[in-house]
Amino acid sequence: MPELKKLNLQKFEDPEANPVALAEGVDPEKYIIATYLMSFPADFNAYRVTQLLAIEQSTGTWTPVPGETPEVRKEHVGKVIGVYEYPDYSIMLPPDTEWRNYFVQIAFPEDNIGEQIAGLFTTVIGNISAGFGKVRLLDVRFPKKYVEGFKGPKFGIPGIRDVLGVYDRPLLNNMIKPCVYGPAKLGAKYAYEVAKGGVDIIKDDELLFNRPFNPVEERVTLFMEAIDKAYEETGEKTLYAVEVTDDVPRIFENIDTALEHGANCLLVNYIAAGWSVLRKIAEDPSVNVPILAHSDVAGVYMASHEYGINANLVVGKFPRLLGADIVLVGAPGGKVQFLEDKGWPIIDVLRYPFYHIKPVFPMASGGVYPSLVPSLIAGAGKDIVIGAGGGIHAHPMGPEAGAIAFRQAIDIVMKEGITSVRELRKYAKENNVKELLTALETWKF
Repeated sequence: MPELKKLNLQKFEDPEANPVALAEGVDPEKYIIATYLMSFPADFNAYRVTQLLAIEQSTGTWTPVPGETPEVRKEHVGKVIGVYEYPDYSIMLPPDTEWRNYFVQIAFPEDNIGEQIAGLFTTVIGNISAGFGKVRLLDVRFPKKYVEGFKGPKFGIPGIRDVLGVYDRPLLNNMIKPCVYGPAKLGAKYAYEVAKGGVDIIKDDELLFNRPFNPVEERVTLFMEAIDKAYEETGEKTLYAVEVTDDVPRIFENIDTALEHGANCLLVNYIAAGWSVLRKIAEDPSVNVPILAHSDVAGVYMASHEYGINANLVVGKFPRLLGADIVLVGAPGGKVQFLEDKGWPIIDVLRYPFYHIKPVFPMASGGVYPSLVPSLIAGAGKDIVIGAGGGIHAHPMGPEAGAIAFRQAIDIVMKEGITSVRELRKYAKENNVKELLTALETWKF
């Protein structure tokens, strides 16, 4: 990179043409405000560098160009509205300081982007995601105008509860295991068993695609027959989220096929398939079933603590905005190693008020077994989907008993106000709740 003093920080007499402003000088209904964690070498002037980044992501490049006039800048330049160092050094730096860390806020004119997701990504975390120091996007504050351009989820929490007729407890999801298997009849057999055991939502594993050994049309037909049979015996409805993920245009062909054969829910690997693909599916009027959004590949965005995008956006605000009705998140305490104090905020992001966008179900998943039910409900309340795969299918008494064990755990926790696995185990022993007790004895992590 050329020397800092040679870079494009030409100043204009009109303050509104410059890439810096007071927060109070920016209309929050006309700007998208991005919040970052940034680190720069200690000899960098962060006040100047962040303005260069605002220019880089809006009107200009590393050197002044003739067309970057005061008029262009005034309408389109990004504006740094906050640079906050931590620790906040004001007098002198400690000896041997190599990097300095900052929280930075940059406001980008909403009119630069319009109501689209690709342009948003390009603007708020495009070129600056590599080669400009350490940059991590923490949050995006959207003006109402931007969000009004999105329809959001068709169902969300209230719609899914209406479909299932379940209002007073968390929902239970089961991923069919093994992840990839041969004939669809095997999965349908398990689907019948777990639906009979009390599962509310059955989903394909995200790794099971539309392949000749297990095609979508055959799978949907057999699975829907299985859950219909279970419904006749239990009176409880079940959603089946069929995996439709593929490249464009085959993903849309898979969706058409699934719906034609009676699918009542779709599974979309939204990051792998594409953010705008999720939006296209959700806003298609012919797609009149809920969408379960699987967050595989999310770690590419959010695993680093210095680069990428915060999990609250990747598996929270973004998929909700784009129309997912259920979003898979890592279960606090499960095999996905989220810090506990980072897992719960994601769950809240999916449910708290967000303009007209419906609240959606977080699905706590990944290494979930009945012992986690008390802590999940204590942390999230009833508006959560508890997602279990091996914790149901590997139950010593079989998948149906595995489903029953989870439903027993959920019902007991809700009824008795239990908040710990110790209390749950005590209740199961005293009341001889055999399926649950077997599960609690099998998995003592």
